[in-house]
Amino acid sequence: MIKSMTGYGKGASRCADYVVSVEVRSVNHRFCDVGIKAPRTLLFLESRIKKCIGDRLRRGKIDVFINQDFAGGGDLQPNWNMDLAGRYVKIFNQIKNEFGLPGEVSLDLLVAQKDVINFEQVEVPQEELARATESALDEAIDGVQGMRTAEGEAILIDLNERLAFLADNLNVIEERAPLVPVEWREKFSNRLRMLERDNLPDAQKIAQEVAIFADRCDISEEITRFKSHLQQFEKLFAEEVAGRQMDFLVQELVREANTMGSKGNDALLSEKVVGLKAELEKIREQIQNVV
Repeated sequence: MIKSMTGYGKGASRCADYVVSVEVRSVNHRFCDVGIKAPRTLLFLESRIKKCIGDRLRRGKIDVFINQDFAGGGDLQPNWNMDLAGRYVKIFNQIKNEFGLPGEVSLDLLVAQKDVINFEQVEVPQEELARATESALDEAIDGVQGMRTAEGEAILIDLNERLAFLADNLNVIEERAPLVPVEWREKFSNRLRMLERDNLPDAQKIAQEVAIFADRCDISEEITRFKSHLQQFEKLFAEEVAGRQMDFLVQELVREANTMGSKGNDALLSEKVVGLKAELEKIREQIQNVV
């Protein structure tokens, strides 16, 4: 069944002391345009994430936001520089002996010195991190798919109603079209009688003119093609990825409607064709959000 390109989902996965959270947002776009915002430690997964998004979501402007948090409250680990601390102790003792100062080198004094205590980024095994990220990503994509499916159902209801309107208008056009040459013949004959008055109009001339007019305003082929395009359009409702094909069919439907309008030579036909084109424009806008 058809799906919308609009959706949102989020997921999270824990790996040892780390939690990876993923948010995915999708809106309509002609192609599959994926943007990723992630910590530096996750950049090695960028190509895998894009492939996963492309395989499952197919189309849309898709933004992926990934966070990696240390479950213990931070992702920095304190370490002390033993060599530097030893040098500070040695210097402090030299100063003490040189000037005959009392006291001992205290811990408070030592740890207050620059770079004696420093913090290092916690390193996470890449494969474990990759598994956690992909698990969270799958959960987020499931959420997007759920929203896309729900909105796709609403779009399908709307499209079915609009296609029914097109079919009803087309039925009126199909019934009306054969009557146009008949009515034109009657009008043409009456006009000739008024012009020639006492002389009867030439029957062969009337038949000739009517035949030319009937051929010029014949829209039976356009009606047949319009029906065929509508049937193809309905078949696409069962497809998961159909937006581009639908867009092409709408272009063809508009083309047939334009031809019917230019050839119809009838007020009622023109009115119905205008109705077709107006509805097709609404359908075109709607399918811009179909995957």
